[in-house]
Amino acid sequence: MAGSAMASAMGSSGSHREHGAQVYAANGCQHCHTIASVGGHKGPDLSSVGRTSKKNAIRKQIVYGSKIMPAFGEMLSSADIDDLVAYLRSCKAKVNPQAKAPAAGASDGSPQAGGT
Repeated sequence: MAGSAMASAMGSSGSHREHGAQVYAANGCQHCHTIASVGGHKGPDLSSVGRTSKKNAIRKQIVYGSKIMPAFGEMLSSADIDDLVAYLRSCKAKVNPQAKAPAAGASDGSPQAGGT
């Protein structure tokens, strides 16, 4: 009995993360945030947010927003927020600080197109 309860809980947590990923996509989070090199750059890259932020901090950011990020506390149900937090806590990519893209305007040595 205990084994089936544990398997059910593990399957349940997976479905919560999956639903959280759907909430992330359905609410346009990817327009501002990047996960696994997919998404926008207006907000922070969330690829490793599960490594760097605690559950309560992630929840607070979602619910109350910030100067730039809108608050989603009144737009999402408590269950959706729980699942979104579960999804973001699963984002634990190791970040390589050396793998940053070149700064805008940086030259790679190739000739500039369209110069007059």
